[in-house]
Amino acid sequence: MLEAIIHGFILAFGLILPLGVQNVFVFNQGAVQSQFMRALPVIMTAAICDTLLISLAVLGVSVVVLEYYWLKTVLLTAGICFLLYMGFVTWRSTPIVKEQRKSVSFTPKKQIAFAMSVSLLNPHAILDTIGVIGTSSLKYTGVEKIAFAVVCILVSWVWFVGLGIVGRVTGKMDRSGRFLAILNKISAIVMWGTAIYIGFTLIK
Repeated sequence: MLEAIIHGFILAFGLILPLGVQNVFVFNQGAVQSQFMRALPVIMTAAICDTLLISLAVLGVSVVVLEYYWLKTVLLTAGICFLLYMGFVTWRSTPIVKEQRKSVSFTPKKQIAFAMSVSLLNPHAILDTIGVIGTSSLKYTGVEKIAFAVVCILVSWVWFVGLGIVGRVTGKMDRSGRFLAILNKISAIVMWGTAIYIGFTLIK
């Protein structure tokens, strides 16, 4: 049980940490909205979409993959390559704080629509959940699998709420973008570490 919880936490955190399109949008709305409460639509939508994807990956895809070992190997290998590549891109990326601050705040409807599009139509999100989280859950059964999924979902919810808060604070205080630059470096390291971990589980 403890292994499933720790594995779920590390894996989900490593996958969600990079400032991709979804995270940048949540961060951006947290920074440009006049009040934190006005950014809740995008935060809630992003978290619900992740909950849906994680649940489908753990409960549905794992059943299919169990029947095809080669498919599991292909998906895990693709996940490793994706993490290594995104780690490289994130390490070299430049924060876009200035562009973000020029953005206008979205209405609740626009926040929900855009958050759904970058969450459910994002191939990276699909690969994260199905190719990495879904296949990683295959080593667990019963209560351990449920614990693994719940922890991944909780990490997602806590992350998006925290990202909105950080965006709000950063929008007021950070004018140089140094915070995002540091966060990008940490993101890259976590992604590379996660790729190595998945690689070891694949070899076993």
